[in-house]
Amino acid sequence: MGIRRACSSFGLSRTAFYRYERSAKLIEPDGESAEAVVKPPRPCSVPGRALTKVEEQVVLDVLHSEQCVDMAPAEVVAKLLDAGRYLCSVSTMYRLLRKNNEVKERRAQHRHVLYAAPELLATGINQVWSWDITRLKGPQKWSYYHLYVIIDIFSRCVVGWMVAEKESEHLAKELIAQSVLAQGVPKKQLTIHADRGSSMSSKTVAELLVDLGVTKSQSRPHVSNDNPYSESHFRTLKYRPEFPERFTSIEEARLITKQLIDWYNKDHYHSGIGFLTPMSVHYGQAQAIIQQRSVPLSEAYAATPQRFVNKAPTPPALPTAVYINAPVAAEASRDASAATGKEQQNAAAA
Repeated sequence: MGIRRACSSFGLSRTAFYRYERSAKLIEPDGESAEAVVKPPRPCSVPGRALTKVEEQVVLDVLHSEQCVDMAPAEVVAKLLDAGRYLCSVSTMYRLLRKNNEVKERRAQHRHVLYAAPELLATGINQVWSWDITRLKGPQKWSYYHLYVIIDIFSRCVVGWMVAEKESEHLAKELIAQSVLAQGVPKKQLTIHADRGSSMSSKTVAELLVDLGVTKSQSRPHVSNDNPYSESHFRTLKYRPEFPERFTSIEEARLITKQLIDWYNKDHYHSGIGFLTPMSVHYGQAQAIIQQRSVPLSEAYAATPQRFVNKAPTPPALPTAVYINAPVAAEASRDASAATGKEQQNAAAA
């Protein structure tokens, strides 16, 4: 190993190593063994122009004072000179601040509240819904329509949607109530997740969820990853070729949105649910479709097994659990299972 890598491994600078090497002398009393004698390092001399400990503390007290805590060292020196006082140079102030790890905001800063990440699990339909509002461009610049969408994160099925001319907590309340009623969701089963928009965090929506027996969940502030299913759904719709650059009227927006959501629910083969359509999963047709898909695969394997190297082909399976921010225990178990699988592969290869 080279000197650079060795010093890096021990967290030692190469300069210190070379200094040690120069100060070591080899003494061979019998010609058979060698003993390293290290000279003690010479004490560093303190320059006569350096500030004393008392003077350093005076400078720090000035920098921490109410009048100078928000000023840069150069401003502090100028302020002191205006008052007919000189303590040290600007570079010396920076040196003292670096020594005390204070080359930053010296005033006590406001700390934001740490919000816990929402951890939601869905093992079936109508357990966790995600909803959000996105804007659709209107006929003129700076004119928008608002698309409300509620999606079941397990089946990815859109269970409720609305296009309105404005964003309103009362419209959101109406949509949520109609969707829960249409799906026949019993109380204390459903959790509805959303971000922290004005309509999502409104008192009107919160009171409705309490009346319906629905648990409310919200994303952390400024964290877009906490609501991934709604964001992904909006991107899928807006990147369709039939999605226009602008809508000429709200009637056109509602018509095209209905066509897109019908396509999404009935015809879109979603990669997150085993390339099944959201409506087939939501209404219990997934297992029958998977069994139907396995028939031609089994026939192909029986006809030409040499074309399938590892095993017989199987259709993509439907996930048994869907998360918003998977718990740490689940992530740890997945990592452990992945590591065990790699160990087994390595053992088999050996």
